[in-house]
Amino acid sequence: MKKILFVAAALISGQSLFAQTNKATNVSQFVNPFIGTGAVDKNSLSGSNFPGPTTPFAFVQLSPDTRDAPDDPASGYDYNDKTIVGFSHTHLSGTGVADLFDVLMIPTTGKIKLDPGKAEVKGSGYRSAFSHQQESAKPGYYQVMLQDYGINAELTSTSHVGLHRYTFPKSDSAHIVIDLNHSLDKKRNYWECRIIGAEIRVVNNTTIEGYRILTGWARLRKVYFHAEFSKPFTSTVLANGGRMVQGIPVINGTAVRAALNFKTSDKEQVMVKVALSPVSVENARQNMQAEVAGWDFDKVSQQSATQWETELSKIRIDGTLQQKQIFYTGLYHAFTQPNNVADVNGDYQATNFTIGNAPDKAHYSTFSLWDTYRAAHPLYTLIQPEKDAAFINSMIRQYNTYGYLPIWQLWGDENYCMIGNHSIPVIVDAVLKGLPGVDAEKAYEAIKGSSTTDHPGSAFTAWEKYGYIPEDVESQSVSITVEMAYDDWCVAQLAKKLGKTADYEHFMKRSAFYRNLYNPKTGFFQARNKDGNWLTPFNPLDYGGNGGSPYTEANAWQYSWYVPQNVPDLISLMGGNQKFTAKLDTFFTLANKPGDVNGNASGFIGQYAHGNEPSHHIAYLYDYAGQPWKTQFYVAKVLNELYNNSSSGYQGNEDCGQMASWYIFSSMGFYPVNPANGVYAIGSPILKDAVMQLSNGKSFYVTVKNSSPANCYIQSVKLNGVAYNKAYITQQDIMNGGKLDFVMGSKPNKNWGVKADAIPPLWGY
Repeated sequence: MKKILFVAAALISGQSLFAQTNKATNVSQFVNPFIGTGAVDKNSLSGSNFPGPTTPFAFVQLSPDTRDAPDDPASGYDYNDKTIVGFSHTHLSGTGVADLFDVLMIPTTGKIKLDPGKAEVKGSGYRSAFSHQQESAKPGYYQVMLQDYGINAELTSTSHVGLHRYTFPKSDSAHIVIDLNHSLDKKRNYWECRIIGAEIRVVNNTTIEGYRILTGWARLRKVYFHAEFSKPFTSTVLANGGRMVQGIPVINGTAVRAALNFKTSDKEQVMVKVALSPVSVENARQNMQAEVAGWDFDKVSQQSATQWETELSKIRIDGTLQQKQIFYTGLYHAFTQPNNVADVNGDYQATNFTIGNAPDKAHYSTFSLWDTYRAAHPLYTLIQPEKDAAFINSMIRQYNTYGYLPIWQLWGDENYCMIGNHSIPVIVDAVLKGLPGVDAEKAYEAIKGSSTTDHPGSAFTAWEKYGYIPEDVESQSVSITVEMAYDDWCVAQLAKKLGKTADYEHFMKRSAFYRNLYNPKTGFFQARNKDGNWLTPFNPLDYGGNGGSPYTEANAWQYSWYVPQNVPDLISLMGGNQKFTAKLDTFFTLANKPGDVNGNASGFIGQYAHGNEPSHHIAYLYDYAGQPWKTQFYVAKVLNELYNNSSSGYQGNEDCGQMASWYIFSSMGFYPVNPANGVYAIGSPILKDAVMQLSNGKSFYVTVKNSSPANCYIQSVKLNGVAYNKAYITQQDIMNGGKLDFVMGSKPNKNWGVKADAIPPLWGY
């Protein structure tokens, strides 16, 4: 008994010391918003993140745009560019497709120019040169010197309001330009982006209002704004396209811009606050009054920084400076979206383009679910459970108004980008974990309804008829088949929990449909037509994009490992552990031939492509076949080599928190291969220490002895002071609180995590 008490006391003492040491540290200091904002060469991806200020999960995301017609990177900002075209108030973080960029503003001096001009032509338009030596960013704040005008621009924001502070030189011709024509590239050929209508209205000499209605990646968006200025403007110039007018208070059209004119003294500060609403100008006014009634820029910036510190402190770590910067910037990116698109009164634009009202004043959108269901949402269940429940209730509202759960929802509009029905694992995972605030019966109605009625990308009639998706029925058939099989497994688990036995059996049967596309002669999942014949010729190295191929943003090598609901069965299909691991070995060492990959593939280790999501779980599969030391080797290789703290910090698009969440989990030593079964496969922790503050008030600690890039192999593990030889932990292990201790070394311990009971199970609850 004394020995047990001593161990418990030592555990508590160690935890308390770590907590006390880290409690005084301001973790937001490690966030570098420039991570993921610019590739190092034309053949790589950067992350597609933006450096401007936002608050956690906010509507307004105010940031500089370096492109007049943003396309690639989709964030609108490229670290490699030399000019800034202005500061717009809405952005996407880490996506592969561009949209938003609403209500662009930029301060200027000299001749009035109401066209952005060309980046390659000096003095062209209203854009300005800038230098990274005169640019800075941190949570809640961005600053840059606009060199063409000698104007220092500072930005901060609240949930619905962007606040600008411009320090002008002495000038009789100072201006602030507002551009409502600024948008994603209108020349994209696979959908049409156009401004349907816009208006700028001068209310008085310190206030303007307006709106724009446009179509793009989101089919229809309405953006209303209310803007106030700290200094009265002396005159205005309004324009629609090439038609410019002075002295009138309103202009309408499809290419609307304005210039507000001032006289400024040297180093005079002019502030602008801009409130947005997706519903009405009146709601935008209310948003401003509620969030930024005054003009205290520094106070607003500090409030934003405090919000970030509160959220980021939910995990505290110790490690190298680079690890801290990557980790906390990753957490910052994971908390940048989904976005609350409800106004302060709860109004939001619903999926059916009516106005809904959220009683809790929260309605979320920007659901990049093909990416985020894998790790970001499981992370939210641990440290943002209230937010995750709100995300799910927002998804269910789409089902109520639209008939299907979100696949890729933007600004309250379903755009059907990507494949699968991956709201389903997010919802099932939350219900199985007991997140408060989610009605299990309503959730089940939504996931079952979304799994039985045909909708774009989800051909359930063919699914039931053939037991797979034929390629001559729907392109991307292999990827859709294996991903829908996983979604069906998730439906089955919730059906079982709710006592719906017939549904459970039906969806479990469908969850094995992946077997119907496994070709034992080649050892790959391959496409078949309705007649059952395999598509030929077949080359497992051939890449698909988003149509025209059986594979989605990947090839047959990368999609041959996607059976997270039943890895033992996948191992059996491939001939057992020895053949399975031998094929994994080939996967991680087989190089591509030139021209085999497309723009979504990057971060290669053999055929493993960490820059895109189909590969994210694969390094952990050695755990399931008795060779966990190989999982440790490859996970550590990805962590140490494929992330950095520069503008090229990600090996692909960051994808709304998924790329970051992979790092957050993996750096602590575990990852949810099946993101809805409550099991986390153990990899190779690289941090010295970590502690998660859990929603139930408990804490889960991770400590790592001998942490270094060379020491990637686990020598031993203890869970709560007791020797632990399993290659996984469960959701309950984490939620119970406690401590997971790793001892690392430079050589593999092939006796750890290899016994039959060490293999990650199918079920962790």
